[in-house]
Amino acid sequence: MVKVVEVGLRDGLQNEKSVLSTHQKLTLIHKLIAAGIKEIEVTSFVHPTWVPQLADADQLASQLPKNRDVNYRALVPNQRGLERALQTSIHEYAVFMSASESHNQKNINKSIAETFPVLQEVIEKAQMHGKKVRGYVSTVFGCPYEGEVSIKQVITICERLIEMGVYEISLGDTIGVATPNQVKQVLKECLRALPSDQLAVHFHDTRGTGLVNAYVALECGITTVDSSFGGLGGCPYAPGASGNLATEDLVYMLHGMGIDTGVDLEALCQTSRWLEEQLGKKLPSKVLQSYSK
Repeated sequence: MVKVVEVGLRDGLQNEKSVLSTHQKLTLIHKLIAAGIKEIEVTSFVHPTWVPQLADADQLASQLPKNRDVNYRALVPNQRGLERALQTSIHEYAVFMSASESHNQKNINKSIAETFPVLQEVIEKAQMHGKKVRGYVSTVFGCPYEGEVSIKQVITICERLIEMGVYEISLGDTIGVATPNQVKQVLKECLRALPSDQLAVHFHDTRGTGLVNAYVALECGITTVDSSFGGLGGCPYAPGASGNLATEDLVYMLHGMGIDTGVDLEALCQTSRWLEEQLGKKLPSKVLQSYSK
């Protein structure tokens, strides 16, 4: 079985010009759960000035549907965000940093070295409250400012985050530059340092390689893949970064390979169709474009 981590509500909506209401987001969550999605990253507790699309994080988190089978996750950037998150019933948190100095400065306004103590404090306090913490490492396969990123640097950051207490690290292709051979090489090196159950992948489809890169990751032994309904997404601090790997496309491929996801593809397509109506535009998922109902 492959675990599909739905990041559209956070990584997808944060890059949209349209701001959905809390009610619309809750409707989406209900629809995603009905479609069989079990891992949902619902929001981010960043300051509303930086990501106004997620300014309702506190209100949304307080109204999440109660469902024991669903794991809700939120991005927590610092102590202030953590204090807000701890006032909610969200099960799990995620911390993030970049593998390249320039993107880390743009995204977090800190150097990589300065970021570790901030995340350490968040992780330790979250664990004191019984919360699991996931880690995101961005620009693993390329940086919009620096270009190529050292695999050694990626592994050093991953090992440090694991030592600090994160249970899993999602390796991000933030600007969608990764190619299959590169994915194979990066994962080969990372898997020498960390077991496969501590690694996930997060691909963007900027150049149309998101799905094939996910396939290569599966062949390398990775069983957790991030994706976004409809292919929504991008990074506000990474010029040129378009949508994430579409959840519909990923699920279609996995089911065609005989791999279970627990996701009802038709219900998921109906959910993304509904979102298209709310946003007033077509979403880039290839499977969704071919869905006629």
